[in-house]
Amino acid sequence: MPSIPAAGNRFAPARREFLRVGVVGGLGLTLGDFFAMKARGDLKNYESKEGVAKSIIQIVLPGGMAHQESWDPKPEAPLEYRGPFGVAKTKMPGIVLNENFRNIAQVADKMTIIRSIAGKEADHGRATYTMYTGYRKSPAIEHPSLGAVVSHEFGPRKDLPPYVAVPSATEYGGTGYLGSQFGPFGIGSDPARNGYKVRDLSLPPGVDDQRFSTRREIRDVVDDHFRYQAGKAEALGAMDEFYQRAYALISSPAAREAFDIEKETAATRAKYGTSEAGPRFLLARRLVEAGVRFVTVSYGGWDMHAGIENAMRRQAPGLDSALAGLIRDLDDRGLLASTIVLVTSEFGRTPKINASAGRDHFPRVFSVAVAGGGFKKGFVYGSSNSTASEPEENPIRVEDVLTTVYHQLGINADKELMAPGARPIEIIDGGEVVKGLIG
Repeated sequence: MPSIPAAGNRFAPARREFLRVGVVGGLGLTLGDFFAMKARGDLKNYESKEGVAKSIIQIVLPGGMAHQESWDPKPEAPLEYRGPFGVAKTKMPGIVLNENFRNIAQVADKMTIIRSIAGKEADHGRATYTMYTGYRKSPAIEHPSLGAVVSHEFGPRKDLPPYVAVPSATEYGGTGYLGSQFGPFGIGSDPARNGYKVRDLSLPPGVDDQRFSTRREIRDVVDDHFRYQAGKAEALGAMDEFYQRAYALISSPAAREAFDIEKETAATRAKYGTSEAGPRFLLARRLVEAGVRFVTVSYGGWDMHAGIENAMRRQAPGLDSALAGLIRDLDDRGLLASTIVLVTSEFGRTPKINASAGRDHFPRVFSVAVAGGGFKKGFVYGSSNSTASEPEENPIRVEDVLTTVYHQLGINADKELMAPGARPIEIIDGGEVVKGLIG
């Protein structure tokens, strides 16, 4: 096949990647191989169809938030176990959260709190990898994150990227063995900072809408020429997908407006609080309301080996206000029923306060919270023992939680995706849908 030139060779490496004709996902598997495997039944080809949940906001709390100082307080335990804080009552009889979550406690009747996550990884990177992918980290392969799988299965909606990272992409929130086109759109700017502006959404200086449209038309003519020369419409097909998405994003006023939190009223912004979490969570709501399928939001640093009392007093109020505001706002707008809010960290913290008045890494039991998207309301699933050191009732694994999230989105986690070396790999291996979490 003749080579396809690129102006000034500026785009040549990227084009060579895009123009692998007849190759599935750039993995070296020909379309013939793929369809042969499909015909033999070697692939589990469950069709993904939108489920109860249409969108998801995953709130990532880096560092490993202490379950005792958040979702699973132990007020009856000795001081060295229960820590320095009291409790906040929820609207559910007998259910309390740590006093750091006073605002969240008032919306806990719209949430499910899972207190019996049984983890295995005490290392930050490895635990984060599992939380994003449902797999334990391996040197042999890198698995796609939850957001990348959603992007792969459903694609864009309403000219918006299917997967957006606020404020930026994280190390293990990528595509793994899937193609780069399924990766997150990193906004490149923090909505909590002055001068916030999303990269790649504005036309270059000196290029107005008319000139932009003309440039697109010229490029279409050039591409048609090379398609004709090559005799293969597929030759530019993969690259066209990138261009078409970019054109749609830049040329759509509605898409650009979705990222503009200045459109929000002062009253709405006040619901989310004044910390850096507030604008990030508010932007996430705007994005799912506009049509983005998956938004990941990171906030804070929760690796509190020393001085956990002061550290939580600094970090927790922002999360408390922003998360409560997000859940209320989604509910008020009729979006909570179709939007999953998934709050995850890496692991829990040790049962006893250490000599530095902090808590160390502890994966044996910790908590996750989820709201909306068909998950039960006002519900606590599982429990830890009296010192928050072991699961006591209904232990559950991270892969089970993610499998249940996929189920609510309409994705069967047993489905096999193609990895390098023509290896079919399940989205999650061995995860189970936990019916007790679903309303």
